[in-house]
Amino acid sequence: MGYSKTVDEFFAKPSPYAKQLAELRQIMLDAGMEETLKWGSPVYVAHGKNIAGISAFKSYVGIWFFQGALLSDVKGVLMNAQEGKTVAMRQWRFQKDEPLDVPLISSYIREAMANAREGREIKPAKAKPLVLPLELKEALKSDDVLKQQFDQLSKSCRREYAEYIGEAKREDTRMRRLEKSLALIREKKGLHDKYT
Repeated sequence: MGYSKTVDEFFAKPSPYAKQLAELRQIMLDAGMEETLKWGSPVYVAHGKNIAGISAFKSYVGIWFFQGALLSDVKGVLMNAQEGKTVAMRQWRFQKDEPLDVPLISSYIREAMANAREGREIKPAKAKPLVLPLELKEALKSDDVLKQQFDQLSKSCRREYAEYIGEAKREDTRMRRLEKSLALIREKKGLHDKYT
């Protein structure tokens, strides 16, 4: 569906899943969660924690639970959509026009909210050391203000920039990514903050 700048913009976009998205939104709001926009999609927050988000993709609409691995998943509907990358997050997918079981979805949300209220969470394992690609290292070395702005970002933001630039195979792609990244760093933004 592309990135949206506001929650209302997200829901106003034409989508074959518009009815299901509206229903999922209402379920989240009825649970009493705060509606926010993160990573270009609606995210629902309670007790100071991200509880769940909703989004539509080409072949399905889904809910993701940030701490879904802690849910009892009595119906076996949750899956790890990024096996090997995520430990805590789980996703529940719905096909186009599939009826939503509102009481069942609500029970999963209540359990996720209760877990957050009780402080239950799966914390990420200690991350490997941050390794900056040469191009980024050189840019930071030659600009003290830029280096200070970069150092003020969270470690996860710094890692996103390092991986984004470093994983490019071609030199011209690395340089394009570097220029894009430097502009965002100067604005004191993370790589994905531009979408919010």
